[in-house]
Amino acid sequence: MKLYLKTKDYFHTQESFDLIYNPDLDMLATNPQPEDLDVYYPSDSYISHNDQQKSIIDKIYKYIKDYSLNKKLHLIDSLNTVHKNLLDIGAGTGDFVKKMNSTSWNAQGIEPNIDARKQAQKKNVVLHKDYEALKNNTYDIITLWHVLEHLPNLDEQIIKITSLLKTNGYLIVAVPNFKSYDAHHYQQFWAAYDTPRHLWHFSRNSIPQLFNNHNMELVQIKPMYFDSFYVSLLSEKYKSGKNNYLKGFMLGLISNVNAIYTKEYSSLIYILRKSK
Repeated sequence: MKLYLKTKDYFHTQESFDLIYNPDLDMLATNPQPEDLDVYYPSDSYISHNDQQKSIIDKIYKYIKDYSLNKKLHLIDSLNTVHKNLLDIGAGTGDFVKKMNSTSWNAQGIEPNIDARKQAQKKNVVLHKDYEALKNNTYDIITLWHVLEHLPNLDEQIIKITSLLKTNGYLIVAVPNFKSYDAHHYQQFWAAYDTPRHLWHFSRNSIPQLFNNHNMELVQIKPMYFDSFYVSLLSEKYKSGKNNYLKGFMLGLISNVNAIYTKEYSSLIYILRKSK
């Protein structure tokens, strides 16, 4: 274990944190990891827990989220599962669960943040606070869209998540990639480090290794093209204190072009299947 980078909570508290490299898993851990993480999620401004559109970056996030819902639906349908029971962990304000339930899927969601659950209720989406309400259900597909990096006690969480998955069921995990071009460019200002809300920071090697010991085999890795633009725009703000929209957009574009050759996109979707 060694120090990889020093960074800060640029979003909220300005506290300093270290990123510690684990060579066995090729991933980073935020240090220290606060015992009470709730104070780092201000409900009035943390974007995945509300539907506000106050700034241009908020509007860009909302546009990308709306576009991505259809892409996620298409991806999940393409897996051709016999049954259509889905669990979304870290469901935010419920848009994905609502989208899936508007089709042929039976979707449930877990969201621990009470303000996000209240926002979901306004859309007639009921989300569970935790796993207790699931009553030993199992699912054909479980999704974690930019959620795994937030979960404390990672090994325990993986055991719980995989236990809820049926044999031959699929787990879909989307996380930032700290080996992307935009991560290397922005260094400590890279917005996807988002310490301490992001407790873990993954590479292409990390996810298969983490889940390999839980009878999960990697099926496919897919890029999330829009993430480099959103992350670069926010990173520019953290770095300069100003909204350098053109510079952020260009850096996001360069990152995607670079990833055509390296496969190191700003964020990646991992599709894993439970073998037995």
